[in-house]
Amino acid sequence: MIKARLRERLNQCFAAGVEKGYWTAAAAGDYGLEVPKNPEHGDFSTNMAMVMAGKERKNPRELAARVVELLGAHADLVERLTIAGPGFVNIVVPVSVWQAVLPQVCEGGEAFGLSRMGEGKRVLVEFVSANPTGPLSVGHGRQAVLGDAIARLLGAVGYTVEREYYYNDAGRQMRVLGESTRARYLELLGLPFQFPEDGYQGGYIVDIARKLQEEQGDSLKDTADVKPFKEAAEKEIFKDIDGTLRRLAIHFDNYFNEHTLYEDGKIDEVVAALREKGLVYDQDGAVWFRTTDFGHDKDRVLIKSTGEPTYRLPDIAYHREKFRRGYDWMVDIFGSDHIATVPDVLAGVRALGYDDAKVTVVLHQFVTLVRDGKQVKMSTRKATFVTVDELLDEVGIDVARFFFLMRKADSQLEFDLDLATKESQENPVYYVQYGHARLHSIQKQAAAKGVDRGALAGADLGLLVEPEELVILKSLAAYPGLVESAAQALEPHRVIFFLQELAGQFHGYYNKHRVLAEAAELAQARLWLVEAVRVVLRNGLTLVGVTAPESM
Repeated sequence: MIKARLRERLNQCFAAGVEKGYWTAAAAGDYGLEVPKNPEHGDFSTNMAMVMAGKERKNPRELAARVVELLGAHADLVERLTIAGPGFVNIVVPVSVWQAVLPQVCEGGEAFGLSRMGEGKRVLVEFVSANPTGPLSVGHGRQAVLGDAIARLLGAVGYTVEREYYYNDAGRQMRVLGESTRARYLELLGLPFQFPEDGYQGGYIVDIARKLQEEQGDSLKDTADVKPFKEAAEKEIFKDIDGTLRRLAIHFDNYFNEHTLYEDGKIDEVVAALREKGLVYDQDGAVWFRTTDFGHDKDRVLIKSTGEPTYRLPDIAYHREKFRRGYDWMVDIFGSDHIATVPDVLAGVRALGYDDAKVTVVLHQFVTLVRDGKQVKMSTRKATFVTVDELLDEVGIDVARFFFLMRKADSQLEFDLDLATKESQENPVYYVQYGHARLHSIQKQAAAKGVDRGALAGADLGLLVEPEELVILKSLAAYPGLVESAAQALEPHRVIFFLQELAGQFHGYYNKHRVLAEAAELAQARLWLVEAVRVVLRNGLTLVGVTAPESM
């Protein structure tokens, strides 16, 4: 928030410089305002003079002197200005400005960090969308938590957010699921069976077949139609998926069923629309999409010679329906195995006349589980992958959510089970949660000792001048901007990094400075600092769906 105020003053100075003839408006909006990596360079630094120098063909340090002249007039936000290097202007903000952050945090409470940046705009976030062919794997778990955190972030900055699960209940994989279940059903009856070559091997298929046998007896033994087996498996598997998601506190506003695209004629409509535009042709019995018209290296098959659509076609039809529902922004969260699919689907959206810039795709890398330094590959119950439920049984919901968000989405995630199960400050989620619990404990200790922090308006916050206190105040001030930038970039890992940093700052501060064993006025001021840090840690943890315990 202080950064936003300072940026506004910087823009005013730029406009004043244009008016005075110091420079033209050519560099408008191109300059930045950042926090220097080295604190000795000030609280903020701007490259305005250097950006203008490139546009105006003038000496950057001379322009920097003009920036200092104009910005120096804003004494309420600027204490000291220096010119560094080729023309950076470093800015020191008055200590009183940082101290004034505390009332904003404490009075804002749960609302501190929220904004209206996206107010009036509708966003659809599609995530998980796992085929109902088996339990959720840890890869799906990462996507589930990532999607939920992105939706929470967008909601926190004012967007109207809808969460959607695209239910892939059509196509070849569902037929194979049904065939696999039928084979296990016949096997349980002691009858001859032929298991599909690429069938689903997990023990969960046997469990589904056994339940079907208990309910139907041998009445389906001569059934050639795979439908009852497919439907039974789909029902049980999605019940399992839904239970896992509920356990993670993840809900969806909409479930979009793939089969409706076929039943309602949407698939045929898309092919007809593309054919009418000359973007579809027939060759070798298949239907092809002219993706080369959109810069791709070769055309893609939409419908195979067998008459079966490829994954591209229903995905294009589905995205057309998203546009028809009038969203301002559509966010798709996929595993990195979709990397080849995305350009084809976006080309289809463009070909149908829609603005594909309204679609943002977040691709996440896979998850590797590690124990004792070695990769965990097998599940004893569920085929060749570890399920989310198995992971939650071992590490808990908070740890799983936190760990899934500890890396940028496009980075490989190594999930260290040994670290995740430690109840010590080595465990990053424990470290942050312990910070919140410690803050709550300090307040309880104060009450037990009769130390009253008093009214916020009466506290002398000017006493908070220790370097460690100023570091914390600056972090608190940065939180609202962090939430907005994380939401804009769809990067919830930024919140995780911030929480770890803030918790570390407070742990270091508390180990060096006493909160309660000081003069009454200083104790009161520090208790309000404690409250502000507690508020922000709680808000940040809540934002990513992790609890903020009061005791540990």
